[in-house]
Amino acid sequence: MNKSLRILMVVPGSFFNDYGAHVRIEEEIRALQKLNHEITVITYYLGRDLPGIEVIRTRPTPWRADYEVGSSLHRIAFDAFLCWTGLKTVLRRRFDIVHGHLHDGAFIGYFLSRLQRIPLVADFQGSMTSEMVDQKFLNPDGPLYRWVRLFEMRIDQLPDIILTSTNQTAILLEQYFNCASYRVQPLPDSVNMEFFHPDVLTTDEIAAQRAALGIPDGHPVVVYLGLLSDHQGIPHLLQAVRILKERGVEARFLIGGFPVPRYRQMAADLGVSDRVIFRGKIPREETPAHLALGDIAVSPKLSKTEGNGKILEYMAMELPTVAFDAPQNREYMGSLGAYAGHTADPVALADGIAGFLQDPQRRAELGRKLRERAARHFSWDRAGRHLVAVYRSVLRSKTRNPN
Repeated sequence: MNKSLRILMVVPGSFFNDYGAHVRIEEEIRALQKLNHEITVITYYLGRDLPGIEVIRTRPTPWRADYEVGSSLHRIAFDAFLCWTGLKTVLRRRFDIVHGHLHDGAFIGYFLSRLQRIPLVADFQGSMTSEMVDQKFLNPDGPLYRWVRLFEMRIDQLPDIILTSTNQTAILLEQYFNCASYRVQPLPDSVNMEFFHPDVLTTDEIAAQRAALGIPDGHPVVVYLGLLSDHQGIPHLLQAVRILKERGVEARFLIGGFPVPRYRQMAADLGVSDRVIFRGKIPREETPAHLALGDIAVSPKLSKTEGNGKILEYMAMELPTVAFDAPQNREYMGSLGAYAGHTADPVALADGIAGFLQDPQRRAELGRKLRERAARHFSWDRAGRHLVAVYRSVLRSKTRNPN
């Protein structure tokens, strides 16, 4: 019988927070725990503790305790503290695998894994350089771009195995970052089909909650759930709302996520405050109920390299989904998605939403097929077994070739 593995996960972020990357990490942990493996997480100072998951946090930075997610110069200090926390952890305890999430997690994890002479598995959800460009932190025409990209290429050579959240990211690593194909293993984002279920609320409960939110009876609802940022396409979504309002389309947009103030003001400036309801951060345990209030889901994310796991949650909830035509979105939905072109055009986004609003029968049919597709291809139980197989394979390889 295979022994239980002790896994050190390096998470450069405020784990747990209610958005994409952390959702993937939590689901990986839960899937591994179901298979009787032991996981220890080292992470930043802030974040929400989750029952049943061992978390070791860094000390806070003395000059800033309420740091932001995403690209920031402050992150260098946070990662230094994370490295120190990891060092203390590996000097006290033995592990079988270091699993580093994102590029800075893989970089820190490399040194921790070398101290214990154990394998490093990296877990990437896209290109570090591309994400920094998407978030307007790095100028692709500036002098630093070349050096950051070279640094990313160096990080990509450190792990024994790289897991990717999409097949598109795997192709990117092989074609543009000189990663050998045998070192790259897609582990697609997946979804907990028991947690995300379309019957989480009754018809009466949906009607009551919509009324409590001020949504007029009979008006269709478009839902969004995730981080609110420009690279997630929130400005494009609000422009699409204005276009639909100008066309006389009576729909309400229910937006769950944070931070809110900038986009609430943007909605007011566009004249669509009466059409958009910002609910703020939705606790993870309440996300199925939030999505159950919708008739349609939307994911206007602009990146063509990062994963987009929220779409799988929409699929599990039987929500027909409108998204821009990016490779990772097609990986999830195949021919069942409504794709609003390649160019991040708010008009195309509005057209995609309007197409569903006008055809309730098509919405219902696509919703059922999307859930069936999610269950068939994107189950966390299946992903957990595959992840353990990757761990055991790299351990056998390390035993045969210790250097």
